Amino acid sequence: MIDLDISFFIQLANFIITLLVLNLLMFRPIREIIRRRAELMSDQLSKVENFNGQAETKVKDYEAALDSARKEGMEIRNDFKDQGAAQEQTLLAEAGKVAAATMKEARAEVAADKGAAMKVLGGEVEAFAQKVTAKVLG
Repeated sequence: MIDLDISFFIQLANFIITLLVLNLLMFRPIREIIRRRAELMSDQLSKVENFNGQAETKVKDYEAALDSARKEGMEIRNDFKDQGAAQEQTLLAEAGKVAAATMKEARAEVAADKGAAMKVLGGEVEAFAQKVTAKVLG
């Protein structure tokens, strides 16, 4: 059986005093350090989440601006392409007109040269025919 004498109460008092001293010297400061560390971690975590949110927003803004620039570039490219096609058609039409006019002038010149050659040869044919006749008849 357990004897409850004075040494038990002394040990109990010694234990309670040790607990109070340990609480004052160790447990409270450790709990305070743990509390401050938890606050610091919570603060750091909220800063990280805020930073990630801002980064995501900036990435979305960047992607939107990039898409907008691509669309604008495509529109400008298509406008230039359409303008180039229109200029090509205009130049081809003008070149066709110039070629037709040149061909008409060339045909007229060839016809004039042909007529002149026919006149010259027509006069010479008569002379050649008389020479041939004279030689044949003898």
